[in-house]
Amino acid sequence: MKINANLVVELRKQKFWSQDELAIASGLNLRTIQRIENEASSSLQSKKALAAVFELNIAALDYVEIVKMKKYQYKMLEIENKEGFLTGFKKPTLPDFVEIFNQEGQQGWLVVQILTPELAQGQWSTKTGNMVAILQREVLE
Repeated sequence: MKINANLVVELRKQKFWSQDELAIASGLNLRTIQRIENEASSSLQSKKALAAVFELNIAALDYVEIVKMKKYQYKMLEIENKEGFLTGFKKPTLPDFVEIFNQEGQQGWLVVQILTPELAQGQWSTKTGNMVAILQREVLE
C-alpha cells in the first residue's frame, strides 16, 4: 500500500534518527525502512509500527496524491488557402499541413482544432479563405 514517505522521513529527522535507529525503534528491518522512504510502499503492519513509534493515528501516514493542474498556452496560426474548399468538381490543392504542423511541433505545439472561414460560418461556398489552426502547448513551471 502507498504511504506518505515524505512524512516518514520528516518525522524521522525531527527525532534526529537514522534509518537504522527508526528500524530499531519500530521493530522493522532496515531494508523495510529504506523501501518505505524510497518507494513510498508499505505493508499494513509496517504502517502500524511507524504510526505507533511516531505516536500518530495510522491514517496520518496515508499517501495523499497532489494533483497539479496543467497550464497551457494557446496560439492561432493562420494558414493561407488560395483555392478555397469547394471549387466545383476540381479537387482543391491544400496547403502542406504535414510540413506546417511538424515545424510547429518541433517547438512543442499541438494542433487542437482547424477552422475554415466557410465551415466555421456554416456556409458552403467557393470563396477562398484562410484556415485558422488553434495550437496549444503545456507551460512548464
